[in-house]
Amino acid sequence: MFRYVLLDLDDTILDFKKAEAVAVSETLHAFGIEPTDAVVLRYSEINESQWKLLELGELTREEVKLRRFQILFEELGVACNAEGVRSAYETRLAEGHFFLPGAKQLLDDLFGRYALYIVSNGTTSVQNGRIASAGIAHYFKNIFLSEAIGYVKPQKEFFEACFARIPNFDPSEAIILGDSLTSDILGGINAGIRTCWFNPHKKSAHPDIIPDFEIHSLNEFLQILL
Repeated sequence: MFRYVLLDLDDTILDFKKAEAVAVSETLHAFGIEPTDAVVLRYSEINESQWKLLELGELTREEVKLRRFQILFEELGVACNAEGVRSAYETRLAEGHFFLPGAKQLLDDLFGRYALYIVSNGTTSVQNGRIASAGIAHYFKNIFLSEAIGYVKPQKEFFEACFARIPNFDPSEAIILGDSLTSDILGGINAGIRTCWFNPHKKSAHPDIIPDFEIHSLNEFLQILL
């Protein structure tokens, strides 16, 4: 029986890729850089690679936030203030939200039946802004953001810090739902709770990271809990 449901935010509840594309396009345009589809896609690729390095402990959060723009500008051959662009981008990203298909319905279905918690590696100011913009804070007993916790998913210490703040927590009654094998699923495995991989694009599995469950649409998740 499940009592505690930990939910990733980006690309699990909210469509981060869409919000990212809008925010980076507006930001680059404001700094005089043409945000073509190719440029926006390249930024997204660089950004994802830098966050993976954070998960591995090879970069700090501040390095990630600057390096993604520094690398992009170097590839484009443009001179631009990466710190100024980073700040403008985060402001725009914090203002926007787009729900993934079925996400709002899932929250409605789970609310009141399970103790819900957000677990996210995203920047605190950005995530708090997006959560407020989406109007979803009331669904959750607590919101755990790695920047505030001091550790990142998939580190066991991140989850231990979260569990310590959940009253009467029992790991045997908990499950995490997320889209990232290397962050959410590996983190759940490290923490000793059950895991559900949200894999809407049917990506290839990882031989060394095996979730307890896999779903391709959010409306499948409730059936796993029942």
